Amino acid sequence: MKILIVDDEPLARALLRSLMDEIGAPYEVVGEAENGADALQKCASTGADLVLMDISMPGMDGLTAAARLAESKTPPAVIFTTAYSDHALEAFEGSAVDYLLKPIRLARLRKALEKAHAINRVQIQVIEQARKKEQAAANSYICANIRGGIQRIPTAEIIYFIADQKYVSAYYQGGEVLLEEPLCSFEERFGEQFIRIHRNALVSSRHLIGIEKNRDGQAVAKLHGTHQRLQISRRHLPRVRQWLKGG
Repeated sequence: MKILIVDDEPLARALLRSLMDEIGAPYEVVGEAENGADALQKCASTGADLVLMDISMPGMDGLTAAARLAESKTPPAVIFTTAYSDHALEAFEGSAVDYLLKPIRLARLRKALEKAHAINRVQIQVIEQARKKEQAAANSYICANIRGGIQRIPTAEIIYFIADQKYVSAYYQGGEVLLEEPLCSFEERFGEQFIRIHRNALVSSRHLIGIEKNRDGQAVAKLHGTHQRLQISRRHLPRVRQWLKGG
């Protein structure tokens, strides 16, 4: 967890740094700032997860700086440090994780850090969940240029992708569209939603219902929603068989 120390007094910063050195991992002091404006810049450059922030400082004070930090996309946690206990209510209204009175004791600092660390883990989980939702939404459709416009085609409707030279065609329940992305990009993007059956073909796992042999004795994929049969290469045949068996 990356820590930024903010105080206008060099001695106070040095004392906090020595306490942090004593606590050690998983905490790491990545910088110091002497006022609120400096703190905003240092947070941006260091990617600090937590700010130990003095409240009373010349120029931009700690409360103002904390409010500005809270507006960022991924704000750091803030623990206020001050010699004046009457700032406590205002500090917590500003969404501080904790509030430390000077002189700061090691045990009290450790407790505040543990509290901030727990909150940080929750924030990470929330961000990760939001990222997964965004990715799932993006993976639920493709965009295609159709008659000068852009159309979203749900991936659930796509039966297969097939590559032909520099273009890839997507066949879906409403027809066919040409795409400019390489076939491998769809394989990476959609993962198990589509199965590679040939170097030039991906088929929808929800539409793949079986394997047949054509007149030449070649294995071909039987697909729900189309009479088209796509050749399965010898290289990919074992994996297709395994998938059909539920492996």
